[in-house]
Amino acid sequence: MTSPHTPDAELAAQPAAYWTGVAYEALIAFTRAQQAELGFTQPQYWLLRNLSESDISPDGHGMALPELQQAMSGYLRPEDDLAAEAEVLLERGWLTRDGEGRLWITEPGDEARARLKQHAPAIRARIHQGIDDADYVTTLKVLQQMIRNTGGAVA
Repeated sequence: MTSPHTPDAELAAQPAAYWTGVAYEALIAFTRAQQAELGFTQPQYWLLRNLSESDISPDGHGMALPELQQAMSGYLRPEDDLAAEAEVLLERGWLTRDGEGRLWITEPGDEARARLKQHAPAIRARIHQGIDDADYVTTLKVLQQMIRNTGGAVA
């Protein structure tokens, strides 16, 4: 749709929805590929984060899969199978399941979550390479205004 020499006036006329979709798919694919090279999946990491009191979980209490799916509904992809991902984490000893079916993070699981989290800055750095923070902030502000302009909610 463009080349490095596309004039600004032509770029300004292009649909934002197209480019945000292309960006989303490219960023997710890149992030997931980087995580796969490190031996984990994005949904596995999200499970650990949502169950850790040191991260997203407000109280560190166990959660059933439907609760976790609801908590992650804003970022799960259709192909994500939390049940299968949880089974991998159970086999690794990073999660346990109680008699009521709730998943709980284990101490080794929380240690793994902390190790996995250490890779996030390097992944972010690759994505942000050549983009200064001011341009990034401007981009986010523009996207947020487009969301508001179309009746969407900006969290």
